[in-house]
Parts: sequence; structure tokens; C-alpha cells
Amino acid sequence: MAAYAALVNVMHIIEQIQLHPSPPISLDQKQVQSLTENITFLQEFLEVYPHDGSQEAYDLEGRIRDATHAAEDLIESHIVDRIHGGSTSSYQNLWKVIKDIVDRIRCGSTSSHGENSNDLYQDLGQVIKDIDFIKKEVVEIKAKKEIQDDKLHRQYSMPSVGSWRTSAPASENIMVGVDDILNEILERLTGHQSKRLLIPIVGMGGIGKTTLARNVYAKPIIKEYFDICAWVTVSQDYNLQEILLEILLSSKKDESSRETLRGMSEEELGEKIYKTLSGRRYLIVMDDMWSIEVWDKLKFFFPDNNNRSRIMITTRQSNLSFHLIGSHGFRMKLLDDDKSWNLLCKNVFGEEGCPRELEKIGKKIAETCKGLPLSIAVIGGLLAKSERTPPYWKYIAENLNPIVNLEDGAHCLKILSLSYDNLPVHLKPCFLYMGVFPEDMAIPVSRLVKLWVAEGFLKPISEKCLEEVAEDYLKHLIDRNLISVHRRGSSGKIKSCKIHDLLRDLCLREAQKEKFFCVPREHSPNMLQSINTERCIVVHSSTWRYDEYSRQLRSLICDFQGYTPPHTCILLRVLQGDDMSSYIQETSKDVNFGTDIFQLVNLRYLALTVGPHLNPKLTSSMGLLWNLQTLIIKGGISHRLAVAPSEIWMMPHLRHVMLEKLYLPDPPSVEEEKPVFVLRNLQTLSEVINFRCGEDVVKRIPNIKKLKVVYSNRFDEGSRRYRTYNFSRLHKLETLACGSFSMRGSYLSRNLTFPHSLRKLTLWGTSLGWEEMSSKVGSLPLLQVLKLDIISCEGPEWKPVEGQFCSLKYLQIQSCDDLEYWTADETNFPLLEQLVLVDLTELKEVPSGIGDIPTLRSIELTYCDSAVNSAKKIADEQEELGNLDLQVQVVLKNKILESLQTRNFKLGKN
Repeated sequence: MAAYAALVNVMHIIEQIQLHPSPPISLDQKQVQSLTENITFLQEFLEVYPHDGSQEAYDLEGRIRDATHAAEDLIESHIVDRIHGGSTSSYQNLWKVIKDIVDRIRCGSTSSHGENSNDLYQDLGQVIKDIDFIKKEVVEIKAKKEIQDDKLHRQYSMPSVGSWRTSAPASENIMVGVDDILNEILERLTGHQSKRLLIPIVGMGGIGKTTLARNVYAKPIIKEYFDICAWVTVSQDYNLQEILLEILLSSKKDESSRETLRGMSEEELGEKIYKTLSGRRYLIVMDDMWSIEVWDKLKFFFPDNNNRSRIMITTRQSNLSFHLIGSHGFRMKLLDDDKSWNLLCKNVFGEEGCPRELEKIGKKIAETCKGLPLSIAVIGGLLAKSERTPPYWKYIAENLNPIVNLEDGAHCLKILSLSYDNLPVHLKPCFLYMGVFPEDMAIPVSRLVKLWVAEGFLKPISEKCLEEVAEDYLKHLIDRNLISVHRRGSSGKIKSCKIHDLLRDLCLREAQKEKFFCVPREHSPNMLQSINTERCIVVHSSTWRYDEYSRQLRSLICDFQGYTPPHTCILLRVLQGDDMSSYIQETSKDVNFGTDIFQLVNLRYLALTVGPHLNPKLTSSMGLLWNLQTLIIKGGISHRLAVAPSEIWMMPHLRHVMLEKLYLPDPPSVEEEKPVFVLRNLQTLSEVINFRCGEDVVKRIPNIKKLKVVYSNRFDEGSRRYRTYNFSRLHKLETLACGSFSMRGSYLSRNLTFPHSLRKLTLWGTSLGWEEMSSKVGSLPLLQVLKLDIISCEGPEWKPVEGQFCSLKYLQIQSCDDLEYWTADETNFPLLEQLVLVDLTELKEVPSGIGDIPTLRSIELTYCDSAVNSAKKIADEQEELGNLDLQVQVVLKNKILESLQTRNFKLGKN
């Protein structure tokens, strides 16, 4: 929802100006107070009264969005003008555009600008009046809605058409690939547990939850086993009285007529249900439940007769399932390619087989549906009543998503849109933003979170940084089955996620409708006409070229090489590109970022990839980027440094700085700098070469969470200057990667110390003794992931001390060439889940006590041939003890012996 996102973003802009030690502009405090009050009021209105789908709601939100955009345009363009002195024609043209926007959104106000059109105070004052005018209109709307809601509550009015359905169809629907879960549900329904059970079926919209429940409900064994079976569909806009009424009617145990029952109150209906169900074994199916609220109101009417009664629930909300029973319940997954093809065949041909000439293209169609039964059912229905020829099926395969939405758009889109409509308003911008990423992309969560923060639509939460807010929002979207987890890291955190193609299409459609962002599609006849009004543009096509973007463009994301934004886009906040060569100028031996990129003074997010022949060297003009939060530069000459200017220490809004080889100068002395800048927001800093962790640096980065440093003789300045003992003073540090080249046994390695806040530690080339490893690392109370890479530790034997590594879950030891023996059991690693050993050529055996650790799930050995027999022995012993959860996988340098394989012991590929 673009209006809400715009409101939150303006609040961020005001806050960033006020928090900056040396802000580029100053705002009138009375205007700030007035603007803040109005924006806060409109935010709260949108949170309480979400979009109802009406044209009036679209119009109102459009006016809120435009007025709020005008406010941010005025403020940010004034910043540009102030920093650059207003000397270029581009800025003068920009002011003309801004004035046009202000005039366009006046909402009927007749007051005019003062004589000086560049006067921020006057222009912002006019926009505040416009927003205040909208606020007054919203006050009236809010009052009317409260009256209507009160009437609905008192009169028990009927729900809107389609908000509930009466009963499940008696016949079974076509299903494929869910026999196992169907049988599990039947077993749970008819099992011996006497107390009343709740059985949730969870999954994304269109995945087949209701179909599965219908098939279960229609089984003869269910009708025989339960005295009473009742089905009610709850949906989003439920009406409690109607739900109770339908339960009574579908149970077929009450002789009262619908008219008689409709005259009863909720309490009377509930009491009647309780009496009807008492003493009987019952099954109630509550289909399409969206909130725990409805269950909290209904649960008192379902007695626990201690006679194996059951309540089956279908929902898209994983968190609802957790609330009900403390687990995911029966979670439905997308179909694989074979099951998708099987389901498509059944929908198209019934019991007949598919003609051979259609099989190949048919499998491609099924694969393109990405395992969503709803998509397969819609396209199957189309193919069943259409010509069965290879050319026609090929056309369908090449145009699948548009055809699915067109063929049964009212049904298919409505089902998926329900999930979006049900989202709280603060989650809607986050969900829509998923459409920014290319189809089928495994979206890196780290990148997604940084973009969400930079775009400015995350509402702050007390005691949490914005990245933590973003991670919470992502989890909420996953719980609602709108986004799926693609990969988790060694610590269990989500590394990447995915969105189904049809849901992405929904994002694109809603985003375009709300003017949230635009993804240009080639050969679109209307695209060129509207492109110059967009504020966020995402370019995926390598053939797309267009140079007349709006001067109000705020975000430009280019996922292909050789493209740069026009220089007129001076208000950009987010810029991401794969090859930005035209922004780079060659000077002598280095390659500097040119002055053009530093005209974009409002940048918050700058992520660029440079060619392998270039060496990025940041100039002092970088300090103009007063509000920069994220700087990511990839590529460049592998053996050259990217030298940061001293101005980097005067950029207080920095949150993440990530370059492949970064030279970081010392902070300016206090005498030279007024005021002193503390980078309180800085969380990520990598990859810093020969990082000098002096006291002045520690004070400047008090909240650093993730740090990667590399020490090398190639750029050596004397290891005593590095002060690695000060790492322990970085009290918020959670992830540290520290490596050393050609400095084995040095002063640097001997003086390494670590903060107790560490959760993940990666070392290489540090040449620590194994005793040092135990004393310095083993005592870290929160450490969950430890990766010991090449020559991180030296010595033939490691004897961990009892009681150490108390939180460690993941341990990797790689290329520690002289390690021969080590001991380990549950007293050393009580919570260990994964053990990974790589290229330990001298290791004689895996410690036998490892297998006794109750939490251990996997052991992986790669090129540790001498230790294979001990790993095999551990797997066999655990299998004999009934521990089938522990899996051991081995990759050998020598010939793979297939005869070694067992259920718990797998041989991987070399």
C-alpha cells in the first residue's frame, strides 16, 4: 500500500534530518510538529480501517500518497539544492516539477505560493495545508465508519455474499500426491486419544487445503465413526451468528428451521450447539480460518466429551496453528514435477492417458505451474475443453500465467488476493516489494532486508533496530504462507526465500495499480506513456533502454550489465546495478567513482558491481551522501584495495558497508572534527584489510554486529598496530570472520580476543594452538556456529574442556592439516547438531563420543579418508540404539565403496 509506505517514509526523512549531527538543512519546528501530527493520524487511520477495495478507498489513498510524496519531494529537493548550491539547470527544472506536483494535489485549496518559489517554508506550508485538508475529510470518514460498525455489531447483520458457505460437497475432488498426509489425518481423526483434538491443515492459498479436507470429510469411515459431522467455512469477514447457525444446520441433528434459528442470539445458538454435541462424538470442520479471534469465541460451545471428538481447521496462517496446538499442524507443500503432471493429466484426460505427442509439452506446462494445485486445476480445465494439438499446447505453455489469470481470473485471483487483503497494512508494502525480484529467484534475505530499510516503509518498533523489524515482518509473511523459505544457514537463520509466480504476479498487479513500483515489460504499448511518472522502477530486461525517467524517481534497480540511470534522477534513494561503468572514471592506476554518482546526495542504498579490470577508489565526495545507509561494491581487481576516504567516519546513518577489499583509514582526531560523529547505526563492516581496532575505532562503532577482517603482509603496517585484543570490546558483535595470510604465529594471532556476544565465528590462517582455541573460544557463552578453516589452528591433538562450547550447534573444521586426534562428547558439545569435517588428511578417527550427543543430527566427512571407518562405526552404533535421526555422509578421495552404505550412512559424490 503506497499511501501507508509514503507516510512512514516521510517520518523517516524528518527523523534522519533531526538525528544528523550536522544536518544538510533545518526544518521549522512548528511545521515539523504539524506535519508529524497529521501523518501520524493518517497512519493510524489506515492501520485501523484498511482498504475495502472500493474506488473511493483507492481515490482517498491516492490523494494521501500524492500529498505525502509532495512533502518528501520538497524536503529532499531542498537538500539537493542546499548541498550543491542550486547552480545547475537540473535543480531549477526540478523545482518547477515540484511546484506542479504541489499545485496538482491541492484538493481545492485556493491559497497561493509566495513570491519566492524556492522557499521551502512556504511550499512545505502549502503541502501541510493540503494534508490537513485530507485529514479533516478522513475525520468525517472515520466517524461514519464507527457509526456503521456500531450498527453492524448491534444488529447482527448478514455477512457479505461469499463470506461463508454452508457445507462441504459430498463428492471427492481430484487430488494427487497427498495420500500420505490424508492417511495421517484419518489416523489422527480416528485415533485412540480420547480427549478432544484440534487438527490444523496449513498452507498457502490455492495449495489444496480445502480439497484435502473435503476428501477426508467425504470418506465413509468418517461418517461411520462420528455421530455428528458439521462443516462451516469461516473466511475473513466472518459473522459469528451465521457460523453458529450453519454448524447447527449442517449437523442435521437439529429439527429447527433456518428462520427459527436466525431469530436466536449468539448465546442461544451457542448453547443449542453445546447441548446438541454433548455426549456425542463429533467432527467439526472449520474451513478457511484467518484469525484466532473466531476460535476464542467458538471454543466454549464445543464440549470435550472425552470420547475422541475432533475439530479440523484449514488455514493459511502458520502462526494460528502454533497458537492452537503449538506446532505447524499438517503442512501442505507444493507438488513436485511428477505429481504436478499426474494431477494435470487427471484434470484434462480423466482416466484416459495423455497422447504421446502432447506428453513433452504437457510436462512443461505442469512444471511451469510450480506445484500449485490451483494453477494446475485452472489450466487443466482450459485444456480439457480446448483443442488437443501440440501448437495450441505450446502456446499455452509460453503464456501460462496470463492465461491462468484470464481464464478463471475471478476465481484464481480472488483466492490469492484474499491473503493480500487480509494482511495488516504495515505488511502490505513488504509483500508487494517481493515483485521487485525476478521470477523464480532465490531472494537473499540480507539483500531484501537492506532494501526494505532503505525504501523507508518499515515503521519503527521500540527497542528494535529496523533490520530486526524487517526480519519480524518477513517471518510474518512466511507464517501466512505468502513467502517460502528457500535456504537456511548454518545457524538456522533464513538465508534466502522465494515467492510463487502467481503471487508475484499479484504483487506486480497491485503495485502497478497503487503506483508503488513499476517493472517495465518490453513491447508494452502504455508503458512509455506512464514511465515518466514512476517513483520506483525495476529493470530486468537486458534490451530495455529508456532515458526519460521522472525527476521524482526514488528507486532504480537494474539486474543486468551496462546500464546506468539518467543524470536527471537526482532524487534517487535506492540505486542497484550490475555494471555501472559509466559512473566510473579512470585516473592513473586507480579507477575512481566519478562526481556524477555523488550528485545523488539523498542516496540511502548504493549497490554496484564493477568489472574485473576496475579498481574502485572512493573519493572524498562520498561525504556528500549525507543519508547513505548501505554501500555494497562487488568486483574489481582482486589484489587491489578499495580505499575509503576519511569522510566515511562522518556519515552517521551508515548501516552496512560491504566491499571485497576495503582499506579503512583511522577516524579524524577530535581536535580536527567538530562535532564528533559516532556511527551508532553501523552494523556490518566487511571486508576490511588490516583493520586497526584501536580505542578510537571501538568508540565510533559501538553497535557493530557483523565484521569481516583480513590481515596480510602484502599491506602490512606492523601487526602491533592492529590491536586485535580490542575485538572483545565490541559488545554487540554477533558475527566475526577473521583471517590472516602470511602472518602465522604472529603477534596479531596471539592477541586475538573475542566478545561474549559472539554467535558465529569463522577463522582462517590464524594459527591458534588448540589449547588457545579452547580457552579463547570455548568459553564464549552464546556461540552457536564455529568454522575453523585452513590453518586456523595448529597441533596434532585437541582436547576440549568439559563445560565449554555450551551453546554450539554447528562445528566445521577444514584443512587443519596436522590434526590427528580430538575428543568430544556431550560434556564438551552438549547442543551440537551438525559436524562438518573437510580435508583433514591426518585425522585418524571421529571421536566416538560424538554419537552420544542427543542433539546431533548429521556428520559430514569430505576427504577425511582415514576417519571413515570410525564414522561408519558411529552410524552403526546409533542405528542399533534406535537413533534413526542421525545421518552420516561421506565423500572419499579414493574409490567409493558402495557396500558401506546403510540407512544412516550415505556416500556422496566425489
